[in-house]
Amino acid sequence: MTDGTAATGGSAGRAAPLIDPFGRAISYVRVSVTDRCDFRCVYCMSEHMSFLPKAEILSLEELDRVCSTFVRLGTRRLRLTGGEPLVRRGIMTLIRSLGRHLRTGALDELTLTTNGSQLAKYAEELRAAGVRRVNVSLDTLDPDRFAAITRWGRLPQVLDGLAAAKAAGLEVKINAVALKGVNDGELDTLLSWCGREGFDLTLIEVMPLGDIDGDGGSNARVEQFLPLHAVRADLSRRWTLQEIDYRTGGPARYVRVAETGRRLGFITPMTHNFCESCNRVRLTCTGTLYMCLGQEDAADLRAALRASDDDAALEQAIRAAIARKPKGHDFIIDRRSGPAVTRHMSVTGG
Repeated sequence: MTDGTAATGGSAGRAAPLIDPFGRAISYVRVSVTDRCDFRCVYCMSEHMSFLPKAEILSLEELDRVCSTFVRLGTRRLRLTGGEPLVRRGIMTLIRSLGRHLRTGALDELTLTTNGSQLAKYAEELRAAGVRRVNVSLDTLDPDRFAAITRWGRLPQVLDGLAAAKAAGLEVKINAVALKGVNDGELDTLLSWCGREGFDLTLIEVMPLGDIDGDGGSNARVEQFLPLHAVRADLSRRWTLQEIDYRTGGPARYVRVAETGRRLGFITPMTHNFCESCNRVRLTCTGTLYMCLGQEDAADLRAALRASDDDAALEQAIRAAIARKPKGHDFIIDRRSGPAVTRHMSVTGG
């Protein structure tokens, strides 16, 4: 890994920031470091996924180089995702290397989204590398339901990981996808548990991404979809939800739960999109840059990355991509429409 002094990794001499056609500064990049995962969550992946060949995957050095280029172009937050980022071999080498941008002040935050299965192993190392906050995907506290949702997951392993994260001093936010007829009767329990554990909770509407059930995904997503305005109305009958102006740079809108003192977030791509303030782009593990989660248009950064050891072509490719970032997505969820995009969430990055 570079030490940050070379052109490929340095934060000195910042270039002009990335501004999209709608005047939004792009300061947040979500980077999928692998398409592989040790779970097969029913709203995210097919049970029998075909994974990418190694030659198509960016090396850790290449991921470092493209992330560092984004930092030089004004990115203040990097989030590592997957698949499951912590199953990527050697991932801590990358995380430790990216931590140099925190030390120079070029980067405000380096975080990751994880299913929690590997946190018991890596929590201390993550903290030492400069990570201060992790998002953990957890949709239920019922072991049998957890096994059904994740297909391959074991709840005790994730709970052990969460305990390790707390012990290491990592701030934890729980992400839960609200699934009608699956965990909708348990959201009260999750909210209460997060309060006791000192975790914030964000609820997410299921999104029409990828074929998960063999019929284009439409029927399953319609059956799963639970509008969060109804969830919020229901929760407000039992909890005092106070409006706050807290923002993390992501798409969630937050309230404070007076009874627990913790924050509750809502991510509503279906019923109330968050596109007007979008400051994000997503990079896949193959070097494909998606300017919008809900659109197919993408830019190939891998070709520019591998064409030269100089970052000029890479920077040019990034700027050209941002110049065509759309105003927003247009998700529709019904039995006729099928998935809005064909790629699975695990490919784009959760």
